[in-house]
Amino acid sequence: MQILYLESVDSTQKYLKELIHEGKISLPYAVVANSQTAGVGSRENSWIGVTDNLFLSFAISLEQLPKDLKLESASIYFSYILKETLKEFGSEVWLKWPNDFYVKNQKVGGMITNLLKESLVCGVGLNIAKAPDNFTKLDVDIHRDELIKSYFINIEKKSSWKQVFSKYKLEFYRNQNFHTHSKNLRISLEGASLQSDGAVVVNGERIYSLR
Repeated sequence: MQILYLESVDSTQKYLKELIHEGKISLPYAVVANSQTAGVGSRENSWIGVTDNLFLSFAISLEQLPKDLKLESASIYFSYILKETLKEFGSEVWLKWPNDFYVKNQKVGGMITNLLKESLVCGVGLNIAKAPDNFTKLDVDIHRDELIKSYFINIEKKSSWKQVFSKYKLEFYRNQNFHTHSKNLRISLEGASLQSDGAVVVNGERIYSLR
């Protein structure tokens, strides 16, 4: 994975998408910034970064993804691998369906994925140093570059979706007291049933992450 380090940028994800559009890079490729001023989160929410937190976007060609991975659940796949990477450093962070990182009951970060041409672009924001209002910071001290290196090593192992899902489903019960959004509606995950392709069934409706 080739990595471009920037001091500051409006959004690592927007910057990376521009590089892909312009055909200036070959994949896999990542962009990391010390700070970002106009990051994008789920449902087009802003993710304005505090300096020294993790602001990372990376792109992988579709042909490099696990053969059994549904693109609708790519955010779960890459989020869970990051969650497992953080666990290696002693963190008790957990993954709220489908792409939010929590420490206990407070959000510490999130991931968003998009399709662009023949690639998947993933953007990650994680409070590893400081937390803005209404969020919390990671529960362990970790150097950003060490985390990125370990994360990409774990991605390069190319675990199958089946392997990742088998672990995630054991932890899905932690979602019961939380909610998600679908079609601009706030939906409780209490009683939600996790499906083998990463979707959840709530009140008889099948919902995919689509993020």
